[in-house]
Amino acid sequence: MTVAAVRSAPASEAFMLGRLALVPDLSGGLWLPEERTLVVADLHLEKGSAYAARGVMLPPYDSAATLAALAMVMRRRQPARVIALGDSFHDREAENRLVPATLAALRQLQQGRDWLWITGNHDPAISRAMGGESAPTITVSGVVLRHEPDATAQAPEIAGHLHPTAKVRMRGRALRRRCFALSQQRCVMPAMGAYAGGLNLRDAAFRPLFRDGLSAHLLGDGRLFRIDPRLLLPD
Repeated sequence: MTVAAVRSAPASEAFMLGRLALVPDLSGGLWLPEERTLVVADLHLEKGSAYAARGVMLPPYDSAATLAALAMVMRRRQPARVIALGDSFHDREAENRLVPATLAALRQLQQGRDWLWITGNHDPAISRAMGGESAPTITVSGVVLRHEPDATAQAPEIAGHLHPTAKVRMRGRALRRRCFALSQQRCVMPAMGAYAGGLNLRDAAFRPLFRDGLSAHLLGDGRLFRIDPRLLLPD
């Protein structure tokens, strides 16, 4: 892989989506500096307990780990507003399975700032008991923020849902990491949930969304890498 094919992206590198400036964060969050807003996607809180209820025993620490990762980026960015782009809760009963310590951690993150839950396919309704407000979409500076990307959308959009990952070969070995997928029309964000899986950018689901090309930003160890999309590998 050549230097031109993969390069480290500065932590503060901003991209314009319509009139909105975006800064992909190594955490998997998206910083909107002019709005003082942090956007996160697909937290999938209580996925571990959902699997445990079906007899698949996963360590029950995913919600705490996800909120700890969110807390770290919030300490760095100090957002005035947080927007969670859907599938924040793994299923309709996830709210009821949050242990008191996890719920207290969420309350602490929400304190003193606006908080918006965008509803998703896993969490089509979010109760007021979870704090903040909820809505199916929000428009910020002409950009629509929604859970599931819409290939027919006329306005620029930021979405989650697909959990994009990139597979590349670096230093002689294949590496698969979560990533941002960016174009002039949209940003599809990586999942932040500790137990959230991922879908390879070479999957057919991404083709109608990025017909005019994409910029892939892989979450590396300590830095973001911008990858030439021609070098993305299938699974």
